[in-house]
Amino acid sequence: MKSKNTIAILVFIVFLLIAGFTLYKWIRYGTIDAAGIFFSFLALSYFFNSLNWGHHEGGGEKDELDRHIETQSAKIGYYVLMVLSGLILFISEGTGNFNEIENYPLVIVVGLTFVTVPITEFIYAKKFK
Repeated sequence: MKSKNTIAILVFIVFLLIAGFTLYKWIRYGTIDAAGIFFSFLALSYFFNSLNWGHHEGGGEKDELDRHIETQSAKIGYYVLMVLSGLILFISEGTGNFNEIENYPLVIVVGLTFVTVPITEFIYAKKFK
């Protein structure tokens, strides 16, 4: 248990270092570092997996309750991601009018958030029917 906590603390320190350096570069030099943002999120996900599952990748043996938690959190996470991607689209474009949006790749990503689970469920259901 102690080694799991140590790993979680180390991963959190790594997150703080990456996020802090990325924030410093943005404030000091006005540059946005996409790699820093990406790896900050990656380190943060490892941190929460370490806290929750005791393993940075979220693996390991899971009982019935663990599988239920994982399933429910995946469903909730899907809807949270859907809403956040829509908000990012409208905030980054500075408009709520679809006719004024020019970031088509982000529109496609937001649209894909609406169809990913229904398509996946359709394909997965065919496996059992």
